[in-house]
Amino acid sequence: MDDRYGSDVLASGWRERATKKVPQVPAETDLVVEVADDGYCGAVTRVQGGAVELEDRLGRKRVFPLGGGFLIDGSPVRLVVPAAKVQGPRRTASGSFVVADQRARVALPSRILVEGKHDAELVEKVWGADLRAEGVVVEFLQGVDLLDDLLAAEPPSASRRYGVLVDHLVPGSKETRIAEAVARGPHGPHVRIVGHPFVDVWQCVTPRALGIAKWPEIPRGIEWKIGICRAFGWPHETQADTARAWQHILSKVTTYRDLEPALLGRVEELIDFVTAPAAG
Repeated sequence: MDDRYGSDVLASGWRERATKKVPQVPAETDLVVEVADDGYCGAVTRVQGGAVELEDRLGRKRVFPLGGGFLIDGSPVRLVVPAAKVQGPRRTASGSFVVADQRARVALPSRILVEGKHDAELVEKVWGADLRAEGVVVEFLQGVDLLDDLLAAEPPSASRRYGVLVDHLVPGSKETRIAEAVARGPHGPHVRIVGHPFVDVWQCVTPRALGIAKWPEIPRGIEWKIGICRAFGWPHETQADTARAWQHILSKVTTYRDLEPALLGRVEELIDFVTAPAAG
């Protein structure tokens, strides 16, 4: 006959049966958890040495021991090391398949010029592996205004082409006027100038990658990067503050999916242009 009241209350293990079991949850990247002790809330950025690093919405990071003391949707959980993932064919940040034991090629005569330090850093982060495999050198162009001088000093040719990436390439802009003048000039056939429509390359990072609904609109008369830092509540008094803000934004870019299509297509166009075989 079944005992509806269970077994002997003095039997071994009765304390364990009375204790609610806390579920174990792998500390996967981007998992959002709350720290029970102080209410700190953040997303998992990495797991290392028995500890988990969390980053809150303001970019502040803290490290906690793995185990109990965390909440998900208000319920207690124990964070554990995620299981190792089965490795399939690896891809670069741009989405290309990684070729095993592939080494960087000798640099081609052709090159890509990128206007702006932040632009160059973004191109390197997403396309760097591809460019090294193709032997394409990326050079920092301090301003599109200096392009004519560079072309005069080191003229392009059919075997030495220049691809140029600039900001804010929209009808009527200074950048567009310079691009049109180069295209009409003697170097036009061997130079390809492309750009994105955004005020600054920061906006080429998708809002989704930053965990925001959209980029703030900055009123005219306010320096754009400073306005962005103010809108996000970030320090903005010095150039170092702006540099740290950019590094935070750049840290959110891990794959081409974190970038706007308006930039993706233009960079791929330049890579195709400078790596195409010379005619004839």
